[in-house]
Amino acid sequence: MADVKALAEQLVGLTVKEVQELADVLKSEYGIEPAAAAVVVAADGGGGAAAVEEKTAFNVILKSAGASKLNVVKIVKDLTGLGLKEAKELVDGAPKAIKEGVAKAEAEDLKAKLTEAGAEVEIQ
Repeated sequence: MADVKALAEQLVGLTVKEVQELADVLKSEYGIEPAAAAVVVAADGGGGAAAVEEKTAFNVILKSAGASKLNVVKIVKDLTGLGLKEAKELVDGAPKAIKEGVAKAEAEDLKAKLTEAGAEVEIQ
């Protein structure tokens, strides 16, 4: 049990750079991909304040198709590469994730296209 506590104390004391290096090692050596938002590190070198690593992967959620459902289905089909039937089922099943784990710029672009078509979209 003392070893586990010592390990926990070492993890809490890591810098942001060291946490990133640890995440890279876990991913490349062991195939473990740490959740981006779950990594918490001491921001001021142990002074008590903690910061959450900046989020880099976003989910685009279709909340509703709006009044122009057919246009939204067409755009979802184009953006996701789904067939027409699958895209319609996805839109009918709203709220539903359109794409998950995308970069912020791509998420904003998807949201803009879907909103322009009349859909209600949220980025998480």
